[in-house]
Amino acid sequence: MRFIAQHAGRVVAGLRWGVESICRVLSEHGCPIAPSTYYAALARTRAPSARQRRDEALKTEIARVHADNYGVYGARKVWLALNREGIAVARCTVERLMRGLGLVGARRGRRVRTTTVDATAARPADLLGRDFNPPAPNRAWVADFTYVPTWSGMVYVAFVIDAYSRRILGWRAATSMRTELVLDALEQAIWTRQQAGTGELDGLVHHTDAGSQYTSIAFTERLAEAGAAPSVGSVGDAYDNALAESIIGLFKTELIRPRGPWRGVEHVAIACLEWVDWFNHRRLFQACGDIPPAELETAHYRHHAALAAAGHSSP
Repeated sequence: MRFIAQHAGRVVAGLRWGVESICRVLSEHGCPIAPSTYYAALARTRAPSARQRRDEALKTEIARVHADNYGVYGARKVWLALNREGIAVARCTVERLMRGLGLVGARRGRRVRTTTVDATAARPADLLGRDFNPPAPNRAWVADFTYVPTWSGMVYVAFVIDAYSRRILGWRAATSMRTELVLDALEQAIWTRQQAGTGELDGLVHHTDAGSQYTSIAFTERLAEAGAAPSVGSVGDAYDNALAESIIGLFKTELIRPRGPWRGVEHVAIACLEWVDWFNHRRLFQACGDIPPAELETAHYRHHAALAAAGHSSP
């Protein structure tokens, strides 16, 4: 190494000796060394560049953000999260460093339906018509439930979601998929809004698939008591309840599949509690403008409070 460094670039007998020619002569005289070996050793002796030092610092932050968000963020969301924290970095840099770290975002699997239709039950009309973008909270809620295999049997998890913000308002885990499961999730959603002082539900459309739990007398009576109108999509058409299907897909992709196997309903319920809190308050959601659902609702109410104070009516 020292010999090559001392003699590279020197002019001897009218010839300028380079690293390659020196390595060739050394190899011919029984001291084999490749130019690439020399350059690699030379690089190790040099102080890291400013870019290398920044890359190492960014790798630590990228790994932290990825781990703190259930390991489900791809490069785009990691990039957004870092910039929200005040760590200015280009998206291409995050992509490059994540490739080097072997970090990837979650990928969705196939959705398995749990709907059991009661052919004898009266079914409300579809009041949403696949329009899952209302202008304000409490205009449209969507609901559905799914299953989670555990060591002690099947666990069913029901969700109620506000279509405006994609916020999960109510959820419940149980070992059976009777009407009580979806009723309990609905009760929590109503309670969530009442606790926040936004419990006025007159005019709310509550949309589900045609499952017998959602068309039961007990469920429709509770909706009527809350001032909400039931809405049911057509049988066998996932697009009619696409938003609920999408949130459940995220639930399975981000929590259930990567963190199993699951022991039982208590294990699932505790994990759901933590995931829903993260989903509502910290997960960046593209449909919300890459902010968390609860943050979108806060911004909505703040904006309309300012309009009201200025004498303008809210939509």
